[in-house]
Amino acid sequence: MKKIKFAVLLVLFFTSFYNYAQQAPPGRNKVKVTGKVLEKVSKQPLEYAIISFKAPNNTKVVADGVTNPKGEFEIAVAPGTYDIKVEFISFKSTEIKGKTISGDTSLGVVSLSEDAAQLNEVVVRAEKSTVEIKLDKKVYSVGQDMMVKGGTVSDVLDNVPSVSVDTEGNVSLRGSDNIRILIDGRPSNAINIAEALRQLPADAIDKVEVITNPSARYDAEGGSGLINIILKKGKNQGFNGTFIASTGIPETYGLSGNLNYKTEKLNYFTTLGYNHRTNEGAGLTNTEYLNADGTPKGFLDEDRDTKRTSDGFNGRAGIEWTVAPNTYWTNAINYQKNSGDTRDLINYNNFDASHAFTGTSFRLNDGETGSQNVEYTSNLIKNFNDKGHKLTADLSISKNDDDSNSTITASPNYNTTLNNQVQKQVLFQADYVLPLGKGSQFEAGYKGSFGDLNNEYFVTDENGLKDPNLSNTLEYKENINALYTQYGFKVNKFSYLFGLRWEDTNIHVNLLETSDFNTKKYNNLFPSAFISYEISDQSSFSASYSKRLTRPRGRFMNPAVNYSSNINIFQGNPDLDPSLTDKYDIGYIKRWSKLTFNTSAYFEDTKDVFSFVRTPNGNLVNGIPVILNRPINLGKEQKFGFEFTLNYTPFKIWRINSNFNFYNVKTTGENTYVDFNGNTVVQNLDNQANTWFARINSKLTLPYKIDWQLSANYNGSQKTAQGKNLDMFGMNTALSKDVMKDKATIAFNISDIFNSRIMRSYTYLQNSTTLESQTAYSEMQFRKRQFNLSFTYRFNKPKGERDKNAAPKEGDGGGDFPG
Repeated sequence: MKKIKFAVLLVLFFTSFYNYAQQAPPGRNKVKVTGKVLEKVSKQPLEYAIISFKAPNNTKVVADGVTNPKGEFEIAVAPGTYDIKVEFISFKSTEIKGKTISGDTSLGVVSLSEDAAQLNEVVVRAEKSTVEIKLDKKVYSVGQDMMVKGGTVSDVLDNVPSVSVDTEGNVSLRGSDNIRILIDGRPSNAINIAEALRQLPADAIDKVEVITNPSARYDAEGGSGLINIILKKGKNQGFNGTFIASTGIPETYGLSGNLNYKTEKLNYFTTLGYNHRTNEGAGLTNTEYLNADGTPKGFLDEDRDTKRTSDGFNGRAGIEWTVAPNTYWTNAINYQKNSGDTRDLINYNNFDASHAFTGTSFRLNDGETGSQNVEYTSNLIKNFNDKGHKLTADLSISKNDDDSNSTITASPNYNTTLNNQVQKQVLFQADYVLPLGKGSQFEAGYKGSFGDLNNEYFVTDENGLKDPNLSNTLEYKENINALYTQYGFKVNKFSYLFGLRWEDTNIHVNLLETSDFNTKKYNNLFPSAFISYEISDQSSFSASYSKRLTRPRGRFMNPAVNYSSNINIFQGNPDLDPSLTDKYDIGYIKRWSKLTFNTSAYFEDTKDVFSFVRTPNGNLVNGIPVILNRPINLGKEQKFGFEFTLNYTPFKIWRINSNFNFYNVKTTGENTYVDFNGNTVVQNLDNQANTWFARINSKLTLPYKIDWQLSANYNGSQKTAQGKNLDMFGMNTALSKDVMKDKATIAFNISDIFNSRIMRSYTYLQNSTTLESQTAYSEMQFRKRQFNLSFTYRFNKPKGERDKNAAPKEGDGGGDFPG
């Protein structure tokens, strides 16, 4: 009954907005005024240009509207005589005085020129909104967000609508971590994605695209969608660049530079950066052990104190060559080198059934980490004409080394661990686009991805002897070949896009120490369909479907035991199968002169979903049972939710964007295992829960041209199969001031003002053999409150630069709908 009520409310929600949109076209006494607004020099369309109508000698606006992505507008007005004004931030406005309108009228093409005087003004500089809302994706511009100055890509993603980053650096989209992360349109080649994102500086990022329901053009992997991180590449003619220096508390400092030299045919670009970061974290776990009759058996309190330091160098250099007026070839080298130290101290306090103190012990993990990543990329774009007929080809060759070792001191002994990983990957992709007349387009392409990972992990005791139960060498090979085709066309106000992707996967998971060899071969077809209806120039409606895939990777499949805690152990599962998701999405977007509203309802049906289960492994440490945490293919998961995003500019000096996401997730499945006494145990893991997420970001220009930004996010609590995750709140703020005639900017930000971003959870476990159980309350804070100060200097580069004649960017991909 609750589901029916929720569905009815959702239908009413969409119906109300559709009815509102239907009221927008002209009524019985109104006529339509149409036209197109272009930039005078480049002839590029200007989206969000404002067209206003006033009666002569009257300052009151009687009608107005904004242009769509093609620069077109359609506005309903009553017949009469008007002064019509066309304006766009940092451009000279154009006025048409005394225009008499008696019927449907076309104003034709209106061309606007940049206003040099306004370009030098801070208050009216040419800045797009931090978040651009489009029908098929959201685009987040990094350069205008003061909150991430001196931060990392993880900080960037944590400010993106629909995206969340937990305290351990794991990224999720609409509450799901079954996503695909791309860099410049290509899959990230990092071994540990979460760690790699924490190492890459935010200064290297241009923008982030979020696509919740990708078409057949994109990889099928990523059950809940994909995130495309686009790196900076210079645009302006001549020699120009940006330098950024930053420092912070806890001890953090860095220096980076983006340099660019562009001639008529060659564009040289480079990004270099060094950073030293300190992350201080903390955690606790309070466990109560219960007898079969529910009476207390004992208590254990764990207090964790963590400090991580890292030194990282990030470099990227490349050349974009305009081979011919319609052919662009870009080659680049990316290099990353990082090293760090980790100190993780856990104190254990034991108590008896009456909670009287009985003893204490500790566990100290001193570790060193190091990684080196090298990648060569090549991108070729051949435009056969200016109508979209083109061929693109991409090549990527990479090698990643990731090493870590640690000494674990515990009363009364100690261990050492070593984890060495080497990954090699080759990727090739070709895409062909052929327009077939007005409003229709054919696409086809191929992609091959070939990877090889070798992971050696072992644990030794105080005598230097390897523990065979905790050590192994993983050899993981993955070869994927894919073909796709899609066709899009437009009929009146309806646009259609239908696609089909085929992927063939061949995976080898070999455990060399135990001679356990596994081969997984499968191929799948992934259809997709998208339909959109243009209600007016300012509003559109869309519906889409796609089949998606999530392959288990990284630590999910690595059977090496994470030995950072000797009573709570994580271990991967090399026998995991991929999960398949059917995704349905219905979306609506509406634009006003100062407000953009986007909402969507979505449903995801996933088979063989990954889930973590906690089971006792039969061992005891100082009388405490050891709990093993591992992933399994649970069964089925269904998620139904809706979200909306708002961009609101009440005044030129104040911009607000917000995002809200609510969903219900239902999981059905069970876990069957043989316990340490030889008994077959069946865990029923059926679970249904509601949760929600909200974020709001406000940017205000204060007196003396000081910009102030404030953001807050909230994650609601969520029930799990073995407990509950509690709610979490965080707030950040930043101030910035342009100096040195706007050639430089000073920014100060505080991350997690109230030191409240702490993951909190309750867990309940029961031993099916003895009926003894345990309940635990846990807190984990990966990073405490931080303060950062940064200084940015630009030379030969306007702060509000616009790219007038640039070649198409790598990985942009454009919209999915033909137009």
